[in-house]
Amino acid sequence: MLLALDIGNTNVTLGLVSGETIMASRRAATRAASTADELELLLDGLLHLDGASLADVTGISLACVVPALTGVASSMAEKRGLPLMIATAGNMPMPIRVQRPTEVGADRLVNGLAVARLYGTPAVVVDFGTATTFDCIARDGAYVGGAITPGLELGLEALASRTARLPRIELVEPQKAIGTDTVSAMQSGIVLGYRALTLGLIERIKTELARTEKVDDSKIQVVLTGGLSAGPWARQLPGIDAIDPELTLKGLAILWAVANGEPSAASDDTIGWTGSAAGSIHVISEPEA
Repeated sequence: MLLALDIGNTNVTLGLVSGETIMASRRAATRAASTADELELLLDGLLHLDGASLADVTGISLACVVPALTGVASSMAEKRGLPLMIATAGNMPMPIRVQRPTEVGADRLVNGLAVARLYGTPAVVVDFGTATTFDCIARDGAYVGGAITPGLELGLEALASRTARLPRIELVEPQKAIGTDTVSAMQSGIVLGYRALTLGLIERIKTELARTEKVDDSKIQVVLTGGLSAGPWARQLPGIDAIDPELTLKGLAILWAVANGEPSAASDDTIGWTGSAAGSIHVISEPEA
């Protein structure tokens, strides 16, 4: 069993992978001050929720954007005697055509790898996390850059914490843009406003990518991922080819397979993940908690 581990600024997400199937997927809050023992307890506890444990794990594929926790995860893996692969620009099996490849978040590169292998190219991945990232993959599978905006919940938290009277609200798309009370006005500004931001950036990015890749923009795959991608507001976005909340975990599994010379992963052929139909318009639901 491979443990695919994505440590983000807000959440730690893990998937227990067997072959081409994610057997279990769980999420918990990130604690940047965690020790190796605390991380071990967290991961083992999450796996136990699905009847598994760290004792079932034979290797770990890691993407981490919290530098302190990269070392913590390394110590934990060493203590358990587990092989650990840390996703970096240096071991990514694709060209990275940006000015400073080492500055690109590991999760963004892993998403690019996964979308190229599972959905085809050229492609745009939109990852709704603490920040929302837009990442572009060229026809030849190269990572060619993207955009970063504050995440949806980050904006909501800023409004609630930096104003005297605005409350925290549920992320529900309102029926009208003109709110008639505080909650509906905030839902309009946050949900509809973020929807417009997302669609506007996708449209411009697709136009630029289509021009540089010399393809019609209808040929560009647009895939949503991240913790908020399974929300109703995201499902209503037009022009989306797939919603895959587990894309990063799948990318980590692909990276591990490529590094270990597994034929299906090392080729350019699509890897058939359980529950997905790469290349078609579909939504892959996030596993139940």
